[in-house]
Amino acid sequence: MSLRIPLSKRVLTGVCASVAAAGLLATFSATTADAGTTATAEAALPEHALVGYLHSSFANGSGYTRMADVPDSWDVIDLAFGEPTSTTSGDIRFSLCPQSECPNVESEDEFKAAIKAKQAAGKKVLISIGGQNGQVQLTTTAARDKFVESVGAIIDTYGLDGLDIDFEGHSLSLDDGDTDFKNPKTPAIVNLIAAVKSLKAKYGSDFVLTMAPETFFVQLGYQFYGSGASGGQDPRSGAYLPVIHALRDDLTLLHVQDYNSGPIMGLDDQYHTMGNADFHIAMTDMLLSGFPVAGDADNVFPALDPSQVAIGLPASPNAGGGHTTPGDVTKALNCLTKKSDCGGYEPHGSWPALRGLMAWSINWDGFNGGEFSKNFDDYYGR
Repeated sequence: MSLRIPLSKRVLTGVCASVAAAGLLATFSATTADAGTTATAEAALPEHALVGYLHSSFANGSGYTRMADVPDSWDVIDLAFGEPTSTTSGDIRFSLCPQSECPNVESEDEFKAAIKAKQAAGKKVLISIGGQNGQVQLTTTAARDKFVESVGAIIDTYGLDGLDIDFEGHSLSLDDGDTDFKNPKTPAIVNLIAAVKSLKAKYGSDFVLTMAPETFFVQLGYQFYGSGASGGQDPRSGAYLPVIHALRDDLTLLHVQDYNSGPIMGLDDQYHTMGNADFHIAMTDMLLSGFPVAGDADNVFPALDPSQVAIGLPASPNAGGGHTTPGDVTKALNCLTKKSDCGGYEPHGSWPALRGLMAWSINWDGFNGGEFSKNFDDYYGR
């Protein structure tokens, strides 16, 4: 996500030359029947859901939106952000925006009451951990346990429905030699998976778990995974894949950030650039079709259930690089759910059950007159 100000995220650097992947689609397409099962908590969401981040702890130039004033269009409200006391502490803290930065900020009691009112109206309110400035590395079991304790305390204090993992930057990175996404060895990865499983076990089947990785950490894994067999690649490449895979049965929703991204190769072995329908179609097709990791047809990341997938976009041109016009958002939805309006990229299926859209952010959408949420509501006749 963009945090204090919109920033253009990394371009794809530090990786080796492309792995040849031609001809692999026929090999892995047969494996996509082994799609991930839908998390039990997903049933609590609408058939088509709109997810948005609420700048609860800062203003970010878009102005502060009180919880009570969040429009009804938003089905999942992610509180941005819970951040660690230090990168490796695992100790996550959350507080409302200071009045000096957000003069219209509500009181703690008003905030809690507004959360309850949203939940009574059927909305889900989650704590989002990380963001651009909140680097989290659970490198030790002590950090893992502190993460579980501190995140649980935030959930309990505000009566929240679950957790959004928005680890960015250098939060997730694979150790040299950690080459199998199905059996990760890197402590920060292993400890994160264990921590989330502990939270899920604590709160039960209604616990809502979402993730908002960047394309660098997911779809880039089609070409590169970690530092590679011979080293030299960016060790963050594809580093979310073991987390998503290990938690797929607990995962309510994955909404990859299709913005602030460099060019990414799709399953057509062509590079796609952000800000248009083809990019969203190509990136989402990878999640719903599955793909060979690092070009290895014997090591396939299985498809997710379409009800577990939403498309992540900036809500306005101010919100970050890769803003997509409402017309192109509609084209992407038409292509992925109806296989019409597909343009230059032909997906490997159509998925009417695609869950919906995610936006950075509720605040920026309000700043832009509600264009993003209105387009979603119009599309689904809400």
